[in-house]
Amino acid sequence: MGILVRKQKGDYTFTRIGKLSIVGLIVSFAAAYISTIWAVYMDSFIQNIALVGILSSALTIISFFAYFFIIPLIEKGDKGKIYSYSLILFIITYILFAINHNFYIFLALAVAMTIILAVRMTSFGILVRDNSKNKEVSVNEGIVYTFMNIAYVVGPLVAGFIAASFGLSWVFVLSALFLLFGLIIFKTTGIKDTEGKKKVDKNVLKNFIDFFRDKKRVMAYVFGGGVNLWWSLIYLFIPLMIIRSHLGEVWVGYFLFAVAVPLILFAYVFSKWTAKHGFKKMFKAGYFLVAILAFACFFVSNIYIILGLLVLASVGMAMLESTTEAYFFDILKGKEKYRFYGPYNTAIDAGSLVGKLLGSILLIFLPFKFIFIFFGIFMFGLFLLSYKTKKIIESDRK
Repeated sequence: MGILVRKQKGDYTFTRIGKLSIVGLIVSFAAAYISTIWAVYMDSFIQNIALVGILSSALTIISFFAYFFIIPLIEKGDKGKIYSYSLILFIITYILFAINHNFYIFLALAVAMTIILAVRMTSFGILVRDNSKNKEVSVNEGIVYTFMNIAYVVGPLVAGFIAASFGLSWVFVLSALFLLFGLIIFKTTGIKDTEGKKKVDKNVLKNFIDFFRDKKRVMAYVFGGGVNLWWSLIYLFIPLMIIRSHLGEVWVGYFLFAVAVPLILFAYVFSKWTAKHGFKKMFKAGYFLVAILAFACFFVSNIYIILGLLVLASVGMAMLESTTEAYFFDILKGKEKYRFYGPYNTAIDAGSLVGKLLGSILLIFLPFKFIFIFFGIFMFGLFLLSYKTKKIIESDRK
C-alpha cells in the first residue's frame, strides 16, 4: 500500500501516484462509458460495419498526426494545466454529442475529440512518469492501469443498461458528469508539472524522423501498437458482432465488463513480476496466449464460447498493457520523454488503424470469422518479435 498511501506526521495520506490513480479511475469511467457505445453510436449514423471501420480509421489517422503537432505544447507547458484544460474541452464535446443528431456535426465533434484525446493522454502519461522513481515505473504503471481498468469492468455494465433503457445520449451526459468530477478531484490534488525543455521541437517532420530513427524506440512502438491493435477487435468489431447476433446493447456491456476483469486481477501482479525479472518473458507469454486464443475463435461457431475465449485473452493483455508503456519509458534518456512520449502514443492510433482499416477491408470480402485469423497472425508475429526485447530489470537500478 506504500505506493498509494504513506504515513506522514502520524496521518495517512495519498501519494502522488495514489492521487493520479484516483483521478485516472474517475476519468476512465467516462472513457469506459463512451467506449461501450461508440461503435454503436457511429453505426446509428452510417449503418454499415465496414464503413464504421473506415470512418474510425480516418479519425485514427487524424489522431496520429495530432500527437506530433502537440509536442511543443507538451515540452513547454505545465502538464497539470494542460490535462485540466483537456478535461474541460471533453466535457463540452460530450454534451454536444448528447444533443446532436446531424451527421456532419457529429463528424466535426469526433475530429475535435480525437485531437483533445491526444493532449489528455500525453499529459496524463507524463504526470505518471514524472511522479515515479526509476525502479518503480512498471509498478506504478501497473497500479494506475489497474485503477483505470476498474472503470472498464463497471463502466460497460452501466453504459449498456443506460443505452438500452434511456438511449445513447444519456451515456454522453453521464460521461460528462464523471469528467467534471474527475476535474474537480484533480484540481484539489495540486499536482503540477512545469518541468520541460527551454528549447522546444517545432519541426513535425524532424520529430517524426528522429523518433523512428532509433531501433529501440521503434520496437517499443510496435509492442505498444500490438496491444491497441487487439483492442480495436474488442471495442469495434465484437460489439457490432454482438448487435448483429441480436443479443442487444446490454450484452455489449456484459462482454466489455468481463473483458476488463482479468486486467484488474492481474495487471499489478504482472507489473511487479516484470520489475523484478524483466520484460522479455512477459511479452512472450502475453502475445503467445492472445494469439492462440484468437486462432481458437476461428474454429468456434457458438458466440458465447467466442466471447468467453476473448475474455480469457485479456489475461494476456494484462501482461502487456502497462508493461509495454513502462518498457518505452525505460529505454528513454533524460528529457526525451517530453519530446517522444507523444509520438509513442501514436502506437495507439497505428495499432488501431491497422486493426480497423485492414479488418474492415477483410470483412468486405470474407465472412466475419476470418477476423480472428487476421488478429491472431499479428499477435503471433509480436510473440516472435519479443525474443529481441532489450534486457531491462528495473529492480537492479538505483
